Order: sequence, then structure tokens, then C-alpha cells
Amino acid sequence: MHILIPAAGMGRRMGSDRNKLLLTLLGKPLLAWTLLASEASREIKWVGIIAQPEDWKDIKEILAEVSLTKPVELITGGATRQESVYNGLQALPSDAEQVLIHDGARCLATPDLLDRCAEALLNSPGLIASIPVKDTIKVVDKTGLVKSTPDRSQLWAAQTPQGFDVQLLKECHEKGRQLGWEVTDDAALFEKCGLSVRIVEGEETNLKVTTPVDLAIAEFILRQRLGI
Repeated sequence: MHILIPAAGMGRRMGSDRNKLLLTLLGKPLLAWTLLASEASREIKWVGIIAQPEDWKDIKEILAEVSLTKPVELITGGATRQESVYNGLQALPSDAEQVLIHDGARCLATPDLLDRCAEALLNSPGLIASIPVKDTIKVVDKTGLVKSTPDRSQLWAAQTPQGFDVQLLKECHEKGRQLGWEVTDDAALFEKCGLSVRIVEGEETNLKVTTPVDLAIAEFILRQRLGI
């Protein structure tokens, strides 16, 4: 299985002037924890890191520190996540049939989650790791008035990894570029193209590190996991 790791964003909501994936969590950059999970995965055989060239020097140092045994390729990121994934798809090896796409900011995803998604992808054109929504959700208009309360039993919070048939996802990205679609994840492109996306049970601890509070929670989770 091939995995693409979008890592081209900045850390504005983190209050950082650099790529937030270079910030440290228990002495290792956030990106290092994602790479270590990929290394420990039984199914992942190739890793593509999508990042801006100015970060490549730092990323190469991280790669040297974690000593990955699997092939790794650095891929130039785009102006948006959508553009970055498009670039990543073009850089996949020619024999890649399925691909997992996992946000580098979800640095606590376990090797087991990566493997479960990889295995499920063999029997599905598209999937997303997700968890059931626990809170009651309100749909609110621009003035702040509640318009409706959707049935919580049908709501799932999307995570990554997301996984897809490579050729189908390439076709969806090309169509999205032609029609000017702007989406926040690749599953939305699949949906717009009328393709099915199934749910794989995610992990409560697979949070996206976006703010300083997220970083503190991630440290707590990681200390519990490592017993330190």
C-alpha cells in the first residue's frame, strides 16, 4: 500500500510562523510520529511526503532521525491541500493501484488504523476513517439562528486516513480542476463524482493537531500510550 502525507500547511492557528508539523511533541516533530506509524504498519510499503521545498531540509533531518526502512519521496506541495494531493497523485509510482491519504497533523493515528484502512481498501473504491458524532449538532444560518437539528445517529466525524482507487481519484481530481470544485477532503471529490465512499471505524485519539490546546491533548494521549 502507498501512503501520501500532506504536510505543506502552515501553523497559523497554532500561533507558529513555520510548518506546524515541525513543532515537537515529546521531543519529536509531529511529522516524525506520523512517519513512525507508517514504518510500523504491516501494509504501508511506500511513503510520499507532500511539503513545500523550504521545509525539505528539516524533513530530511526528521527522516534521518526516524530511520525509515521504506522508500520515501518528497513531493512539492500546492497552495491548497487539494492541490497538494493532486501533486502527490502525479508522483505515485506507476504501479500504485490504491493509495491512503493521511494528514500529517493527525500524528497519533496508530499502525493498526493504517492497516485496517489499507485492508478495507482492497474491497472498496473509496473509504474514510470516521467516528460517530457524540454531540448534538445544530445547523445555523449566517445570523446565528438555529435552522435544524440533524439526526445524530447518521452523523460521523471524518478523519484520515482516507483511501481510494488511484485511477478513480486521479479522474476525480482532474474533473474538480476543470469545474473549479473546491473541497476540504478527497472523499468530497469522490462524492461529487457519484462514487461510493464507505466508513472505516476510526480512533477517538486520532485528533488533528491544529491549536496549542490540541498539542497539549496530544501530549497527554501519547504519554498515556507510552506509559511515561
